[in-house]
Amino acid sequence: MFEEHKSKEINRAILVGLNCPSLSGEENASEQSLEELAALLDTAGGVCLGTVLQNKRSPDPRTFIGEGKAEEVRELVAGLGADLVIFDNPLSPSQQRALTQTLGVTVMDRAGLILDIFAKRARTSEGRLQVALAQYQYLLPRLTGMWKHLERQEGAIGTRGPGETQLESDRRHIHRKIAKLEEELREVRRVRATQRSQREKNEVPVVAIVGYTNAGKSTLLNALTGAGIPANNRLFDTLDTTTRTLAISDTCTVLLSDTVGFISKLPHQLVDAFKATLEELEYADLLLHVIDVSDPGWMDQAQVVEDLIRELGVAGKPRLEVFNKCDRVAGEILPHGADMVSISAKTGAGLDALLAAIESRLDTGKRRVTIHLPYDRGGLLDLLYREAKVEAVEYGSTIDVTAVCTPKTIGRLGPLVEGWTPPREDWEE
Repeated sequence: MFEEHKSKEINRAILVGLNCPSLSGEENASEQSLEELAALLDTAGGVCLGTVLQNKRSPDPRTFIGEGKAEEVRELVAGLGADLVIFDNPLSPSQQRALTQTLGVTVMDRAGLILDIFAKRARTSEGRLQVALAQYQYLLPRLTGMWKHLERQEGAIGTRGPGETQLESDRRHIHRKIAKLEEELREVRRVRATQRSQREKNEVPVVAIVGYTNAGKSTLLNALTGAGIPANNRLFDTLDTTTRTLAISDTCTVLLSDTVGFISKLPHQLVDAFKATLEELEYADLLLHVIDVSDPGWMDQAQVVEDLIRELGVAGKPRLEVFNKCDRVAGEILPHGADMVSISAKTGAGLDALLAAIESRLDTGKRRVTIHLPYDRGGLLDLLYREAKVEAVEYGSTIDVTAVCTPKTIGRLGPLVEGWTPPREDWEE
């Protein structure tokens, strides 16, 4: 998407948005969304030369912002020496082609910019697969007019025979690429399902961190687990899911997963393509919705996350709202409630309260017990190593095992557990 020059010049861009009453809130542009677009451009390695916000009753079918405003942008591009124009609103393929011709430079929309960032930042093979699929899905309807050789082929005399035009050939090639990527992602899901099955067998709860991009999710994971993930002040700093074990207490250990940050106007291709990663939310026992409470637009950002959680089908999942960066809003009244915790992942403030809140919502009844195994039932030691957290084993008149067990495991061992009491339904009246 972004042009690469041998001299490694930085792309110089003009940002354009349309504010229009006939567009939905998701499609509209504002001063705030253009500021976020500028931050995305910075993440992509470009520089913003200026912004244009057009107020118009309805979008122009051809140039989106209208012929007159498009001419103004063309003059601005020429005057400032820009080589790129990025629209905050989604553009149709035909509008993107018309604007490229009118403005004389590359034109892309917010979705294209986000895809470019993801392509640059994905590190794991899975992440690259997901981004490649999203890019091909985005590219497919935009093939016509993207290359000059296609323009020469399309509709030319002598190209209507039984053979394929270049355009049709490229479409078939991309369809094959998409099919192959989808098959590879299905394999990713299969492997993930196997891993999940093992976790469920071991009864290890999963806690997934979600939130708007740059809300501090990676900083929180680092603070709680020492994961050492780079956590910089920029959008989409983390694209690949990271999972670490977190021992909250002697009887509560969880798997804590960081996920890719959400953002407004997220390309639907990315939502679909990243389901192999985001489907982890479906199997999580608890969601931590991290909110940057120091951002003036945190309520709107939180709503974007809630809407995407709903789109992913996990709206009913138990969650905690974690209001991060509270150290930056000293003296202000912070949100509070039963499912809300205020913290600073950077300073560590409130982390103990967060851990206590997580443990209270994941209380599975685990407890530390001593089990006295007769030697003729020593095979049960293997069961304990599989299903419990064995802390000590001593060999005397019996095999004495100290372990943290779930109620299910304790019930299976019954009288072998020191202090065991039969379930109430087994008591005689």
